[in-house]
Amino acid sequence: MKQQYLQKAARLMALEYNCRPEDFFGKENVITLSKLQEGRRRYSEKPYFFHMGCMGSGAVITADESLHPFLRDFAANRPGHWLFELPNLLPLQQELSRQGYCLTQTYHMFLPAAEVQPKREIPVRWYYDEQIHPFYGDERFPNAIGSAPGGLRPDRIALCAMDGETIMGMAGASQDAPGWMQIGIDVMAPYRSQGIASYLVTLLKNEILRQGQIPFYGTSLSNYHSWNTALKSGFFPAWVEIGASKKEE
Repeated sequence: MKQQYLQKAARLMALEYNCRPEDFFGKENVITLSKLQEGRRRYSEKPYFFHMGCMGSGAVITADESLHPFLRDFAANRPGHWLFELPNLLPLQQELSRQGYCLTQTYHMFLPAAEVQPKREIPVRWYYDEQIHPFYGDERFPNAIGSAPGGLRPDRIALCAMDGETIMGMAGASQDAPGWMQIGIDVMAPYRSQGIASYLVTLLKNEILRQGQIPFYGTSLSNYHSWNTALKSGFFPAWVEIGASKKEE
């Protein structure tokens, strides 16, 4: 099952990285010209200036043509996964800064590994599509849902764990690409470290799979609480990626 999801993820990412799916499983680092393609995850309406991904072996880098001379030297004779380490990211940041960009955080991405059923029962409430709209603007849920309706990656499902009429936590899923739903989670401070996050993420993951779609989950390198949530909910670490954003004037 893991390999099937990895293959599907490689086909999805190939649309973003303008490469072949098999490039994510090769040993060589691959550099491509950035472009927009239908079916990709929709995080921007502009081609990436720089974006790099790795599934454990060679890295795939898609970038503006102006970066390619630097990137050919940057990626030469280096294992792909080591390109994400600080000694290599520092010169990359310097080159990006010269062109008015800066690196984003490193994202560690997870795919479903196995069916996991919660071992407890907590009261929950489900919300779909327009039912989620009343929660927009609520500062308690920066990770579970977006900031407004619609957008490039609309929220499709959310569920809340309830303590009577008090929300203990919310998990939400956004439609990042056709058939692909990314899960986010927020738990209120008084209810943390009680298994609320993994409970909600597990239920949401199972619901997305029941709908015939693919759930995925992302977090940063240092957020070990989020890593534990992913692992307890039946996800496995599948790939790592990093990008660049325009520096604020």
